[in-house]
Amino acid sequence: MHRFLRPHRDPLSLPTIIVLPTIIVLSGCFDELLAPMAVVDPGRAAAGGETTIDDATSHAFSIPAPPLEGDRLDLHLDGDLAFEQIFVKAGSIVNPGLGPLFNAPACDQCHDRDGRTRGATLMRLSLPGARPDGGPIPVPGFGGQLQDESLFGVKPEGGFEMDWVEASGRYGDGMPYTLRRPNPRVVDAYRPLPGDVLTSVRMPRPVFGLGLLEAVPDATLRALQDPEDLDGDGISGRVNRVVSAISGNEVIGRFGWKATQPSILEQTAAAYNQDMGVTNSIFPVESVADQEGMYDGLADDPELPDSELMSATFYVQTLSVPAARRLDDPDVIEGEWLFDRIGCTGCHVPVLETGRFPGIPEVSEQTIVPFTDMLLHDMGPGLADGRPDWQASGSEWRTPPLWGIGLSLVVNGHTDFLHDGRARTLAEAILWHGGEAEAAKERFRNLEAASRDALITFLESL
Repeated sequence: MHRFLRPHRDPLSLPTIIVLPTIIVLSGCFDELLAPMAVVDPGRAAAGGETTIDDATSHAFSIPAPPLEGDRLDLHLDGDLAFEQIFVKAGSIVNPGLGPLFNAPACDQCHDRDGRTRGATLMRLSLPGARPDGGPIPVPGFGGQLQDESLFGVKPEGGFEMDWVEASGRYGDGMPYTLRRPNPRVVDAYRPLPGDVLTSVRMPRPVFGLGLLEAVPDATLRALQDPEDLDGDGISGRVNRVVSAISGNEVIGRFGWKATQPSILEQTAAAYNQDMGVTNSIFPVESVADQEGMYDGLADDPELPDSELMSATFYVQTLSVPAARRLDDPDVIEGEWLFDRIGCTGCHVPVLETGRFPGIPEVSEQTIVPFTDMLLHDMGPGLADGRPDWQASGSEWRTPPLWGIGLSLVVNGHTDFLHDGRARTLAEAILWHGGEAEAAKERFRNLEAASRDALITFLESL
């Protein structure tokens, strides 16, 4: 596992009132406090193993993995074009198949520069309970996602608006902060929604590095689980289990905010179908809606050729990962040590190993530093959306990887975080943690200001 380094000053210098609890919680770490300064491990910079690229510009999320060459690089570049192409109405000569209902006409409309656009871009819908296969129950006339755009002559299913409720708090040293909580509501629905509908607004996730996460063996994820918290650390991560749309078998979910997609192929195919209304061989039926004009009457399904689906999938699987930066900065060194000491690495596991991944040797057998365990964790009532999804409860979320998070402002021009974009800074994102992460959040909240800043500086170096 990755080594965490001794800080250049005592980071746990807390207000007197909380020193004793902190000593109890962090007992056993004083040998490390007194240890000599460790040498920075240069391997930590190579977050994506051999797919790492040394780039911190606005293009940092969009560069092909360095091992790609020849025909495989050409396939990646073809996928780049597919990822950016704008779909239009069915029957057109170029890029047909959009809608009739959709959320966006192209992949990069939500994943700008292979990162994320600002704020929540869509709303998931379902009814209480589960289907016989364990998946969420779609809403009659709406399906599992609210499509807020449509072609001419078809009404959108509706839209959603976000009101924000602010609450104040204080760090242990008395410094104030403000958090905001969203209050989303559906507006202009084309027909009334059921009174018991469950909703969850979602912000896009960056798409780089996903091929590496797909190549992490199932056995690794199962080994990281501790659903009964047998080690008593308060963290009880578990995999989500979903039914594959391709095989029909129950498999481990890996992708999405609640780990509901088992592969990049299925995630990509579902996005074409749900987000753009483009049918494909995996999801060949238009999104559900009970209104005239929903079906175009053309015998062109599936609308997306398999060649384009596969090239777009390959593109996402073979994007490079930006290198970690400023490894010799004393604040980064201290912040990294703190990140481990206060318990963040209980979920944001630094180092993983990929296995052999058929067809994509570029991501196979790599040592990567994504800072995720890819497991579901109960994050408490503050972050709960109340909407179960397969085996994920209404308060469980998959641990997102942190690699590249410090480049969010450079690439996408904002620092909105968490599933609904409520956190405006990395500090706010940490302060929203609850449930299994409550203890780590409280340790962060009670650090002295300089130490809090060092931890944020470390995150900004990723």
